[in-house]
Amino acid sequence: MLPTRSYTVEGMTCGHCRASVIEEVLQVSGVKAVDVDLDAKQLTVAGERFEDDAIRKAVDEAGYTLVT
Repeated sequence: MLPTRSYTVEGMTCGHCRASVIEEVLQVSGVKAVDVDLDAKQLTVAGERFEDDAIRKAVDEAGYTLVT
């Protein structure tokens, strides 16, 4: 099982938001899987050797804000 990290993301409200965040975060080196829970505003990332800053940049690129 791959290590996972969870983050809170502000601004996501719909399926399009979810898809945009997943698309961007999957491009981060080391990321193998991404899940977004819109109700909880949670982003869960699974993979190896990915950096929090890279996840933050990907979420920013999708148009949202990583809180934690």
